[in-house]
Amino acid sequence: MSRWPGGSQSGLREANTAKIVDAVKRFGGLTQVELAEATRLSTATVSAIVKELSQTGLVETRPTSRSGRRAQLVTIARRAGLVAAVQIGSRSMRVRLTDVGQDVLADRSMPLPADHAEDTVLDRITLLLIDMLAMIAADADDLIGVCIGVPAPVDPESGHIAYRGVMRRWEDQPVAEVVQQRLGCPVLVEKDANLAALAEATLGTARDVSDSLFVHASYTTSAGIVLGSRLYRGRSGTAGEIGHVQVDPTGSICTCGQRGCLETFVGAEAITAPLRATYGQVTFRDVIAQAASGDPGSARVIADAATLLGRVVAGVCQSVAPEVITVGGELVEAGPIFLLPFASAVREHAPQSRSPHRDPVPSSFGKDAVLVGATIHILQSTDPSQLLEDHS
Repeated sequence: MSRWPGGSQSGLREANTAKIVDAVKRFGGLTQVELAEATRLSTATVSAIVKELSQTGLVETRPTSRSGRRAQLVTIARRAGLVAAVQIGSRSMRVRLTDVGQDVLADRSMPLPADHAEDTVLDRITLLLIDMLAMIAADADDLIGVCIGVPAPVDPESGHIAYRGVMRRWEDQPVAEVVQQRLGCPVLVEKDANLAALAEATLGTARDVSDSLFVHASYTTSAGIVLGSRLYRGRSGTAGEIGHVQVDPTGSICTCGQRGCLETFVGAEAITAPLRATYGQVTFRDVIAQAASGDPGSARVIADAATLLGRVVAGVCQSVAPEVITVGGELVEAGPIFLLPFASAVREHAPQSRSPHRDPVPSSFGKDAVLVGATIHILQSTDPSQLLEDHS
């Protein structure tokens, strides 16, 4: 009987090569010593395979230092392909191009009208991507994939928005199919909070734990859950939809059709409405900026929202017991005015255990969290053997 998987030593070599490529894709760049630790291969094996991959043009190496010592950093070569990450928000969209080593090559943003239509936005995404590719002397053939983050849960089976009402002009549209037909490359669509949670779990604050929670506090409210180091989407992709947890059965009607959802108390409309009588037509961003600069009325509204959000997040902690909680989105820009009451409410209402809870912390990536997660999602969804075949 052969002692090698796949019946030969070459089979083992291919498996080890795929492990190394996958590790470099996952983390964006590692030294050879770090690659050996990540893959549990010997440094000699890693060195030999990296040399081969460098000769084929799949990876690049460059000098770096770790703990004061010289080392060789291994990254995927740019010519192995490009990744497009798209974030569609309530009032704007952002598009980023990176190479497979996750180095940013271009980053553009564009405002969107309220209640924007799917067809118009997808036209803009396609045109903007083609323009950005031309700026770096590339074209759509160089894309290995596109990931689009949206502010709504996405059914992983159908690719459609999972809740009716939350993105009214998008819910029946096959977004991935439309963009894939236009660009000719794989397209993924995912909830923005899930992508931010993936970024934190892979490269951010939660990278050293198995179970974590990302809270997205923006125009809309949601959460991304990572259990056992994997995104947990739940049935129809609706796991983590804390914005539609009912907090007042007699409250206002939510876009989802229920009454008194959390989002009707902490979303953009709920933040701005109490201030209009005094401040006029104030915007969501106006309130955040005013709170951060010391305006007491704006600070009161945001602190109240933070407290209620923290209570609901504490309830999630009772169910999934995350080791790390990170929070991102526009409300975090208010700084301690938001973060302190939010963390206090989580501590007060989460169950006490023998192991003390870590306080929630701001996202490692700030405004970039969703885009970083979108890039990682494409890279993790690309079969390493595909890249190897393209450069064999």
